[in-house]
Amino acid sequence: MRALPVTVLAVCGLIASACGATGSGDAAAGRAATTSTKEQAPSTAPAKTIDPLERPAGPQETREARPLDGMVIVIDPGHNGGNYRATKAINRQVDVLTRKKACDTTGTATNDGYSEAAFTWDVSTRMVKILERRGATVKLTRSSNDGVGPCITRRAAIGNKAGADAAISVHADGSAPANHGFHVIMPKKINGPVDEVVDDSSRLGIAVRDAFAKGTGLPYSTYIGRKALDYRNDLGGLNLSTVPKIFVECGNMRNAAEAAKFRRPKFRQKIALALANGLQHYLKA
Repeated sequence: MRALPVTVLAVCGLIASACGATGSGDAAAGRAATTSTKEQAPSTAPAKTIDPLERPAGPQETREARPLDGMVIVIDPGHNGGNYRATKAINRQVDVLTRKKACDTTGTATNDGYSEAAFTWDVSTRMVKILERRGATVKLTRSSNDGVGPCITRRAAIGNKAGADAAISVHADGSAPANHGFHVIMPKKINGPVDEVVDDSSRLGIAVRDAFAKGTGLPYSTYIGRKALDYRNDLGGLNLSTVPKIFVECGNMRNAAEAAKFRRPKFRQKIALALANGLQHYLKA
C-alpha cells in the first residue's frame, strides 16, 4: 500500500502497462437430462463434499433466496491506474480527522512492474461477481483502472451513502523483500463518526482474516500487526466511515514469492473467493 514516487511510475509506465485486469466466470453449463427404462445400479463411489461457499449458485438457486439477498457491500479497490499522471490532484491534502493526508497515492508494485492498482482492481471485480451470485448488491468506489482517485474521503463517503452492511478496501503492501504475509487493518475510536462501528468492524476484520488464511494459504504478516490484525487511526477510509469497514493488505508485492502468486489469475480468484467468504461469514453470523 506504500506509494512509489510518481516520477518513477511515470517513466516506467507501471500503471499503464498493468491496467488490463481480467475476470473469469465460473457458472457451470447445464446438461440435458436423460431417461432410461431400466433401473440403474446405485453408485459405490463416495459422495464428494463441496463447501457451499465455494461453489457457484446453480440456476434454481438464482430463483430462490440466496445467502446475501438484501445485503449491500461496498468494495474499494485501492489507488487507481491513472494516479501517476495526476500528481497535483492526488497530493492534495484532505482532512481525515486525526491529521491531514494526501487525497490518494499511486500505490506500490512488484519488482517487475505489476501495479497494486491493477491487482486491487482485478481482485475487486472478481469479488463483485461472486457476491452478486450470492444475492448481494455490490458497489465499487471506482469504475475502472485508468482514472484518478477518488480521494480517500470520497471512498469513505461512497460506503456511507450506500448504507453498506459491510465495506472492504483491497490493497497489497510494499514492504522490505524479506517481509511476507497478509494483514487486516481495522479502525480505532477517534471521537468521530467511525466510533459507533469500531466493534462491528473488528468482527468483520476477524471473519475476513480467518477466511483469507483458510482460502489462500498465505501466512499472517511477519512484520505488522498481531496475528494479522492491525488497528489504526490515521486512515481516512476508516476514520470517516459510518459503516463497518476494514482494509486488507493481501501480502507484500515486494516479496518475490508473494508477487509471483499475485501475478497468477487463478490465485487472484482464490483471494477474491476468500474475501467474499469472509464477508459472508460476518454478514450471516
